[in-house]
Amino acid sequence: MSDSTDLRYMQMALALAARATIATSPNPKVGCVLVKDGQVIGQGWTQPVGQAHAEVQALRDAGAQGQDPRGATAYVTLEPCSHYGRTPPCANALIAAGVSRVVAALQDANPQVAGNGLAMLRAAGIAVECGLLASEAREMNLGFFKRMESGRPWVRLKVAASLDGVTALANGHSQWITAPEARQDGHLWRARADAILTGIGTVLADDPQMNVRGVETSRQPKKFVVDTWLRLPPAAKLLQDGGATVVCAQPDPRKQAALQAAGAEVLYLPGPHGRVNLPELMLELGRRQVNEVHVEAGAILNGALIEQGCVDELLIYLAPKLLGDGAGLFALPELTQVDQARVVRFHQVQQLGETLRVLARFG
Repeated sequence: MSDSTDLRYMQMALALAARATIATSPNPKVGCVLVKDGQVIGQGWTQPVGQAHAEVQALRDAGAQGQDPRGATAYVTLEPCSHYGRTPPCANALIAAGVSRVVAALQDANPQVAGNGLAMLRAAGIAVECGLLASEAREMNLGFFKRMESGRPWVRLKVAASLDGVTALANGHSQWITAPEARQDGHLWRARADAILTGIGTVLADDPQMNVRGVETSRQPKKFVVDTWLRLPPAAKLLQDGGATVVCAQPDPRKQAALQAAGAEVLYLPGPHGRVNLPELMLELGRRQVNEVHVEAGAILNGALIEQGCVDELLIYLAPKLLGDGAGLFALPELTQVDQARVVRFHQVQQLGETLRVLARFG
C-alpha cells in the first residue's frame, strides 16, 4: 500500500486506541484496524484488564461481519504482545487468523515483549513494518512507557491559579479561581490517572473527596496522601468511598490503628530529614502498576516533588484574575542566578472558557 494509505489506517487505529483511555490500565491503550482489498473489515481497541486486547477485538469484529481476515493487513498502535498474561498472546492470534502484513506504530517497552511479538510474526512469514506514527502512539501511553523504562509512573502535577500565580487567598479561600470548564477538564485528567496524590496540608485545609465527579468514568483512581506524622483524620472525606493509602515517615501505632479501622492503608516510607521519601514512593507506585499519577496538592508538596525530580508534567490552569498576596504554586528554594532555573517546555496551550490551560514538561 502507499504511504498515505498506511498513514490513514494508522490514524484510524490511534483514534480507536483513544477510546480506551480510562479502562485499560495497567495495560497500554491500543487500537487495531484490519484492512483487506482496500476495505476495513474489523476494528478493535483494548478492553478492561483481563479482557480482549485490540487485535483480538478487531478479529472478532471481522468475524461478526462475516469477513475473512486471511491476507489482511493489521494496523496496530503497539507491537502485538508475545507472552501469556491475563490473556493469550495477540501475535499468535494474528498468525492463526492468517493476516499477511502487520504495520505497528512502535515496539512494546514491556521486557516480556520488547520485539518478540514482531519476531514471532516475521518467523510465521508475515510482512512486518514498525515505526509509523510512533511518537503519537507513545504519547497516548506516556505512563506505560515511563513505568516500563524506569519503574516509575508518569507524574502530572495540576495547579489552578490566578494570572499572578495565586492558588488561594491569604485567608485560605480558593473557590473558585478558575472557570467551570477548567474544573470539569480537571476531572477528565483525574479520570485518566491511575492514582491521585495529595498532601496532608490540602486535606486539613479543604477536606477534599479526591475522586472523579461530573464526568463519566468506569473506575475511580487510587488515592494517596503524603502525611509524614499521620495527621489525617479518620473521618476525612477521602476515606469514605473506598479508602486511601496514607504515606508516612513517623510511625504512630495509635494513629495507624485508627486510620486502618477507617479503611486506610498506612505505608511507611521514611526519607531524608524525617520526611516521606518521595522518589521511593514513585517506585512503589510503579510496583503497584500505576501508569499515571495526578497530583493535586499545596505549594510545599508541589515544590518537594519538583525539587526531587518526581514530576514529568505541569497541568496549570490560569484564570484572568489578579489576587495579590496569597498561596503560591510551588515552594522551591531561592535561586541566586537566573540560569539556575528549572526549565520546562510548553507542550500545549489551550483556552477553556475564560481559563488558560498550560501543559508544560520537564526534560
